[in-house]
Amino acid sequence: MNKQVISFSFFYETGGIATIKHRCVTHLCGSNSIQQVVAFIIKFIQRIVSVFLNSKIFKLIMARVLAIDYGLKRTGIAVTDPLQIIATGLTTVDTKDIFTFLKNYFQQEQVELVIIGEPKNWDDSDTHATPLVHAFIQQFEKNFPSIPYQKVDERYTSKMAKQSMIESGMKKKDRRNKKLVDEIAATIMLQEYLGRM
Repeated sequence: MNKQVISFSFFYETGGIATIKHRCVTHLCGSNSIQQVVAFIIKFIQRIVSVFLNSKIFKLIMARVLAIDYGLKRTGIAVTDPLQIIATGLTTVDTKDIFTFLKNYFQQEQVELVIIGEPKNWDDSDTHATPLVHAFIQQFEKNFPSIPYQKVDERYTSKMAKQSMIESGMKKKDRRNKKLVDEIAATIMLQEYLGRM
C-alpha cells in the first residue's frame, strides 16, 4: 500500500498564500482512488481559474479602451477588445443620451481609459466644435470622476471615415448614413491611438 500526499499552493490576489492538502491512500493499482485524485485535481484547477477570473488583477488586465467622437447631435462610440488589440465600432448615440449610455456601459464592462476626440484645424487652432467638446469633458469629469480620460487629435477622422466607406465598396446611400460615419470615425481615432501605444 502506498501513501500519497498531494499538496497544492497558490497565490491569491491579496498576496497571501493558501495551501490545500489532500491526503489519499491508494493501492498501486487502485483505479477508483486514482479517479478520486484526478477529480480532486480538476476541481482544484477550476477553483484557481474561478479565483483568478474574479480577481482585481484579471479585471484590470481585461479592461477596454473606449473612444468618443463627440458631436452636437450624434456621438460615435468605439471600443477595443479586452486585450486592447483591435478597435471596433460600437454604436452612435444621440448626444442628449450620451451620459445614460456611458453609465450603463461602465456598469457592464471594465474600461481602463476613455479617449475623447478634440477637434482642431490644420494649424492647431480650435474649431467651432472645440468648445462643445470641452464642455462635454467637464460634464464627463463630474459624472465619472474615477474613470481616466485622454484627449486625442480627431483631425480629419470624419474624412478618413468617408474614404474608408468608399474603399470598402459601400453603397452611396449607406455612405450618407451620418451615424455610421460617426461610428467609423471613432473607430479610426481609437485604432490610431492603439498604434501609438
